[in-house]
Amino acid sequence: MKICVIGTGYVGLVSAVCFAELGHEAVGVDIDESKIEKLKKGISPIYEESLEELLKKNLDEGKISFTSSLKEGLKGVEVVINAVGTPPDERRKVDLRYVWEAAKQVAENLEDYIVFVNKSTVPVGTAEEVRKIMEKSCDCFDVASNPEFLREGSAVKDFLEPDRIVVGVESERAKKVLEELYRPLTDKGYHLMITDIKSAELIKYASNAFLATKISFINEVAGLCENVKADIEEVAKGMGLDSRIGDKFLKPGPGYGGSCFPKDVDGLISIALDNNVNMRILESVTDTNKLQQILAVQKLKKYIPNLFGKTIAVWGLAFKANTDDIRESSAIKVIEKLVQEGAKVKCYDPVATENAKKALDNGKSVEFVGDKMEALSGANALILMTEWDEFKKVDLNEVKRCVNAVVDMRNVWDKQDFEGGSVNYEGVGV
Repeated sequence: MKICVIGTGYVGLVSAVCFAELGHEAVGVDIDESKIEKLKKGISPIYEESLEELLKKNLDEGKISFTSSLKEGLKGVEVVINAVGTPPDERRKVDLRYVWEAAKQVAENLEDYIVFVNKSTVPVGTAEEVRKIMEKSCDCFDVASNPEFLREGSAVKDFLEPDRIVVGVESERAKKVLEELYRPLTDKGYHLMITDIKSAELIKYASNAFLATKISFINEVAGLCENVKADIEEVAKGMGLDSRIGDKFLKPGPGYGGSCFPKDVDGLISIALDNNVNMRILESVTDTNKLQQILAVQKLKKYIPNLFGKTIAVWGLAFKANTDDIRESSAIKVIEKLVQEGAKVKCYDPVATENAKKALDNGKSVEFVGDKMEALSGANALILMTEWDEFKKVDLNEVKRCVNAVVDMRNVWDKQDFEGGSVNYEGVGV
């Protein structure tokens, strides 16, 4: 089956590469010509495990190609995957201008029947609007919803080994086309859920909002644990053993971030308000998360009340390990807060440094270094924000020789390793 994927960001590029890996012929389309040229050479613009390897493999096998011409990309395709960005606007509502434009241009360039599939995360009712836009130019199409459930850092694995595949359709023809699209996965036993379009559109929002709720909940419990001298790791373990709760997303930390959870929680709240429904729980979830994202600075000030002129090392800039994505990263917010307090920051991340440089414009207050131990040179304290494996394996004796205080926002290290020494240690809920 030949497919066209519009947009080569996280979702679009992973989808195009993985569909090619499943045996389809995929064409990736993007208006960014410099990105397209890199992709043609097998250079991925994002860091994602196994992605560049599979990109090069499928380029060599002729199963994937890239173009900046939508007209060229649509030739002979049966399915169009819409994976353009849906960023929040200034009111934190979902900005759908790129979705509307993609639908308009596809309709104007169609020659034969296609299924136009929204894979971008979009509000309930988006498919209806897409249909209205496309009907102005053609009538040989169906619209469907196929939300993605890809975790940054493991997106390729999530695509090729999915928990579930959700497809929303409104015609038997579209249903058969998408069943064929995902047959390489369903033949392996992976579950394909066929539902109506509006339900499919809402499933993604509801799923991410629920996971964000678990994160904010366990972080609030962690705060309670600190006050009553309980251990959040033990509390979370005991909760997770209940099959009704499960152990996923019960790890305390600096709050959720990235391109999905913040945007999707805000998006669901906005969708609800537009339909005269209040999402009070989710409003509290976002409030808790905002406080959690700067908790590291509050913890640090227990030991260094006046941060002015102090040098603070920060390990980890990405919002989570195994990605270079710094969108809504708690680390970025912590660094901004440290600078506001007059501190100098030396920071290190294995892969996210270049993206962080674009987000942090603080002159001489922020220094980016190429080695984690270099970041500790001359530092008064260390804040760990991202749980990269190399931080877990570090020689703690070296860390203790360099700084007076450690704030471990991922509970990577054991509090007992710091007891009886001269270095103050702060974890989350321990």
